Amino acid sequence: LPVIAGQYLAFIHYYTKINGRPPANADFQAYFHADPASVQHMIIALEHKGLINKIPRTPRTISLAVPKCCIPDLD
Repeated sequence: LPVIAGQYLAFIHYYTKINGRPPANADFQAYFHADPASVQHMIIALEHKGLINKIPRTPRTISLAVPKCCIPDLD
């Protein structure tokens, strides 16, 4: 698992735990200092690899499809 992909998974886990809801694309952009296209590309890649689940065209529906033990710490 590439480091940045692992960091996205960790961000999803901790953001959801702290805020009680999954992050929006804008939250990823702010945390990773990334442009919208980069965030969208990573979300699609994680979904295609089966690491996350997401309801298409519905905000804040990202959920992890891997157990917590497989997620690295958030840097």
